[in-house]
Amino acid sequence: MLSVRGLIRPGLGPITLELDRGSCLLVRGVSGAGKTLLLRAIADLDPNEGAVSLDGADRSAMPAPLWRRQVSYVSAEPAWWVDDVASHMSDLAAATAMVPRLGLETAILAQPVAPLSTGERQRLALVRVLIGAPRVLLLDEPTSGLDSEAAARMAAVLAERLGQGLALIVVAHGDDAVSRLAGRAVTIDGGALGEAAP
Repeated sequence: MLSVRGLIRPGLGPITLELDRGSCLLVRGVSGAGKTLLLRAIADLDPNEGAVSLDGADRSAMPAPLWRRQVSYVSAEPAWWVDDVASHMSDLAAATAMVPRLGLETAILAQPVAPLSTGERQRLALVRVLIGAPRVLLLDEPTSGLDSEAAARMAAVLAERLGQGLALIVVAHGDDAVSRLAGRAVTIDGGALGEAAP
């Protein structure tokens, strides 16, 4: 499904990896090792070189916004470009159905972003991206602001999407419910990948 060949950017690579539909890859490494650089390069958010494709369709042959809708990146501190939550949701009905599954009240969709906690923002950012139905999801420390119950809820939603064919790459430090979805794990050190036990 996702093929990455010889991916290079300053501080990273060359990286080669394959990710099948419905699979989850866990990426571990110390701070500054290149984990975030990897996700951002795959999503084509930073200048990089190499061959990246999705089901044989080369990234370089499609407009960047189209690639990023299919291969979507969610940072550890998601960006919000206006101050109300609802304006960030492309399908408010779908968002309304999903937020309770992540332990949030539906009323949160009518609230401003500024007073929300880090964990609330992380869960809402996941809702925002999932309602866009990406084919590959790149999550950078998605549970860093969550307690174990909220992490388990997030893992349940992601497990359902994996069963529907979503491919997932997760960057994580600890051992939480989302990390345990991974069937394979790699470490990144000095911008280079190595295999690890999941």
